[in-house]
Amino acid sequence: MNELHVGLDLGKNWFHFIGHDTQGRTVLQKKTSRAHLVNAFAQLPRAVIGMEACSGAHYFAAKLRELGHEVRLIPGQFVKPYRKSQKNDFNDAEAIAEAVSRANMRFSRARSMEELELQAFHRARDRIVRESTAQGNQIRAFLIEAGISVRQGRAPLARRVRELLAPDATEITPRLRRLIAILWERYAELERTEQSLTRELAEVAQSSPACQRLLTIPGVGVITATALVSAVGDAKQFRRGRDLAAWIGLVPRQLTTGGKPKLVGISKGGNPYLRRLLVQGARSALAWAQYRDNRVMRWFNALRTRVHPNVAVVALANKVARISWALLTRKEVFAAA
Repeated sequence: MNELHVGLDLGKNWFHFIGHDTQGRTVLQKKTSRAHLVNAFAQLPRAVIGMEACSGAHYFAAKLRELGHEVRLIPGQFVKPYRKSQKNDFNDAEAIAEAVSRANMRFSRARSMEELELQAFHRARDRIVRESTAQGNQIRAFLIEAGISVRQGRAPLARRVRELLAPDATEITPRLRRLIAILWERYAELERTEQSLTRELAEVAQSSPACQRLLTIPGVGVITATALVSAVGDAKQFRRGRDLAAWIGLVPRQLTTGGKPKLVGISKGGNPYLRRLLVQGARSALAWAQYRDNRVMRWFNALRTRVHPNVAVVALANKVARISWALLTRKEVFAAA
């Protein structure tokens, strides 16, 4: 029997799929609801099913694999070139079916429910941190309008607000005082939520052997370790450490033409959240690199004497990503020799 390649266009309530045979002819075209999707594929012979790597794709990938199908997740930007005409659901499904049949296509890894839950904690924490930062900046802005400047950082802001809200304080008007009290209550609530989410991630890191291996790398903490594990798993889908660094967006961008290679700044493709965490970790290592004596810090200290500190920080983030790939694939710990 000819192998069937099916392109499944995911939706909220309705799903469209098209099947191609080995010659690329359309032999199947159907629209079904969410409630009947799994049953519709249960009636098909074993097929290669392609889906865009989007919200809900990992859930349906697991369900369809249970039926015996082979499921491949494709990044959306790789599907777009195969769309022949106007964008609609069936055209999208046909483009996915065309893309999934290509031998040189690159696919995304379907994540487990545990990894998805861990990613959900990271996304929630990241949003809370942004809201907390915005709330603190708003409080500072209102205070500076009253002639009160507060230094950067959470501790200086907390100390100054407590002084302004003290019973005998008279530096601000009663109305502004009431406003600052309301905003500060919200700020404190966000802080408590962030701490709760961070504790949850710390518990995961404590019980995960992969996270414990990553924590041995200089500049990698609980947040970065759990984010790497939730995003890349065992990292075996990457052939080498450079591929992981490229996926995160920490390798030079190419502007090559006419056989003349030209490398510019980092590509900033892939995963911006992981890239930010790795760069922040590398930047924190910059402060105490001169006091640590291991091969990575010796390499880093020698590098920052030759290049701009920002370039050295990104280079260290790139190296940490490569080391992380090695530890995850080989199941080893970092030897700080």
